[in-house]
Amino acid sequence: MIDAVILPMQRRLLHPPAKVLARLGVSPDAITLGGFGIGVLALPLLAFGCHGAALVAILLNRLMDGLDGAVARITGPSERGAFLDIALDFVFYALVPLGFALGAPDVNALPAAVLIAAFVGTGSSFLAFAAVAAREGRPAPAYPTKGIYYLGGLTEGFETIAFFIVICLFPAHFPVFAYIFAVACALTTLTRWRQGWIALGTADKTSVRD
Repeated sequence: MIDAVILPMQRRLLHPPAKVLARLGVSPDAITLGGFGIGVLALPLLAFGCHGAALVAILLNRLMDGLDGAVARITGPSERGAFLDIALDFVFYALVPLGFALGAPDVNALPAAVLIAAFVGTGSSFLAFAAVAAREGRPAPAYPTKGIYYLGGLTEGFETIAFFIVICLFPAHFPVFAYIFAVACALTTLTRWRQGWIALGTADKTSVRD
């Protein structure tokens, strides 16, 4: 919801370390893959109840998710980088509730499943619009430097990170927070469906549907 607002500040903060990494020859793709590897560690950490260590892994993943783009703006963006960034992000997001489900399946499995289903809604609506927008050459004025079209909503990157922080700090209340965030994700999906319906309503009527 506020990603576009905080994006300029994020770029200013990440530019100095990104310049150092670029001078050292660290590629954006290496940062993306390294960040994903660290983020994957959150799954077993959460499963074994190490919520503090899992939070560190989550925050490092998100930091590197910002750094890869900052380095790419210095060295030059690539289509592969844009693909890796978004593809690995969606897998990482699903691993966090899965970790909570594995850690306490009797109380967390159902809310985790509901939350992952809600993530599927936000992710699929996001990617579906991005695919059509790319084919039509639509610009994304709120996110001009992103590799693909970013369709906003109630639950974006900042809100998801804040949610992950809260559930790691208060793991006993995961079911309540998961249901609340799942509802927020559902609202995001509905608004994106509406945005897509309206924005693409004037598209070429001869487009082929599968």
